[in-house]
Amino acid sequence: MALQIHDRSLDQLSPRQLHDIIQLRVDVFVVEQECPYPELDGRDVEPGTRHLWLERDGAVVAVARILDDGDVWRIGRVAAARGSRGLGLAGTLMAAAIEHCPGRPIVLSAQSHLTEWYGGFGFTPDGAEYLEDGIPHIPMRRDVEPASAS
Repeated sequence: MALQIHDRSLDQLSPRQLHDIIQLRVDVFVVEQECPYPELDGRDVEPGTRHLWLERDGAVVAVARILDDGDVWRIGRVAAARGSRGLGLAGTLMAAAIEHCPGRPIVLSAQSHLTEWYGGFGFTPDGAEYLEDGIPHIPMRRDVEPASAS
């Protein structure tokens, strides 16, 4: 199983890469979770946006999007392909996403049933539960880790 993590801005993506990333996001969020929402929300094209994805044997199996929200980084659109769940691939990609967010706190909107999973990456609840597209979510935050003393 050959794994490869990719990190690109929109302008660096090939048409096929963009298609495969969006296809996975639609498969998970729109089809599986039955949430008709505006997948193309305009944020993918922002200059500070990064698209991370994990390929296994040439196929996109997990995706994440990093947004530059000024004072904080925002990680979202985290998804793994149905046949790739339970293998730790989303965790591998999430760890890589955190590494790509230096020097500022990171925020995200976690589906409530994944709060503990995101907690394993240092995120803590940062507000009240709310409904988004009919699914309970919790805002979460991961503060900047203090520099270690040498």
